[in-house]
Amino acid sequence: IHGIKVDKHSTGGVGDKTSICLAPLVASIGGKVAKMSGRGLGHTGGTIDKLESFPGFCVSIDNSQFFQQVNDIGIAIMSQTKNLAPADKKLYALRDVTATVDNLSLIASSVMSKKLASGADAIVLDVKCGSGAFMKDQDSAKALAKAMVDIGNMAGKKTIAYITNMEEPLGYAVGNALEVKEAIATLKGEGPEDFTTLCMNLASSMAVLGNVAKSEQEARILLQESISSGKALDKLAEFVRAQGGDSRPVYDPELLPKSRYQTEISAPAEGYIVKIDCSEIGICSLMLGGGRETKEDVIDLSVGLVLHKKVGDFVRPGDAIATIHYNDETRLAAVKERFLKAIHLQKEACEKNNIIIDSIVS
Repeated sequence: IHGIKVDKHSTGGVGDKTSICLAPLVASIGGKVAKMSGRGLGHTGGTIDKLESFPGFCVSIDNSQFFQQVNDIGIAIMSQTKNLAPADKKLYALRDVTATVDNLSLIASSVMSKKLASGADAIVLDVKCGSGAFMKDQDSAKALAKAMVDIGNMAGKKTIAYITNMEEPLGYAVGNALEVKEAIATLKGEGPEDFTTLCMNLASSMAVLGNVAKSEQEARILLQESISSGKALDKLAEFVRAQGGDSRPVYDPELLPKSRYQTEISAPAEGYIVKIDCSEIGICSLMLGGGRETKEDVIDLSVGLVLHKKVGDFVRPGDAIATIHYNDETRLAAVKERFLKAIHLQKEACEKNNIIIDSIVS
């Protein structure tokens, strides 16, 4: 692949549809985004699952197509192959039976082994922090981020990490096709504020590391122009077509997988939303069938939840705070009950969460 190959990795969270927006956005201004992603275990699918919301999208492309596609259009995302860092899979199996899955050093080496093996020249890391993330507190998140940045830099790869907030779902949508729809809206300049801010920060760093822009400020100007002109959205469509997918949903998101039923959840009382138990929202999506607990489970791409209110918003009794998208009516009552228990109200006003907590370069 010609030029500087830039990759991004997220430690995962609820509503994390970042790659689907970020990759075409960076490619639309001249970046080279060559990415391997995985399927998800847990509340929703991974990037690969979400991309399959586009009918016909092929995630298992061969190396020659992968290389040629990045050279031609600046972007390719394929599923991880079994021979990518095979030692890591054996180490993970050992970690699983020795109670060391949450060992910080082993997490860092596991993530970075795959990033380095895939051949990226520069890496931007999104380390989630909060109730919906693997790292629950800022100190742990910063320690993990620094360990990964150090590994990348010592291996001769330009590496930067952002510590980002996962105390509430990212954006409003939680669920595969619903998240794709939100990523499309963001590429049109109509996305949620927190998600848009995150994508612009990550994209500007990728642009600078990839020598597409000389500074973050210049990168932001290029990125905003690409969104305003429609180039970013067109790049997503081009990417989907290149991998055999139907690109029509890029311009008409109503063509994405859609659940049979939608039900609004109303606020039970008056007050400001002071806390959303993020992990519980993820579990609600899993209960609807939007995720998998084992690798054999089949994901329903159409189900999930769309929030209408976030932390810091004021609600009155009867205000719609979310919409549940579902296909199995027997699951609705339990999901609704669990969702309402995850929303905490208080009389006093509170501040909204900042999506970017910190950044680490070395």
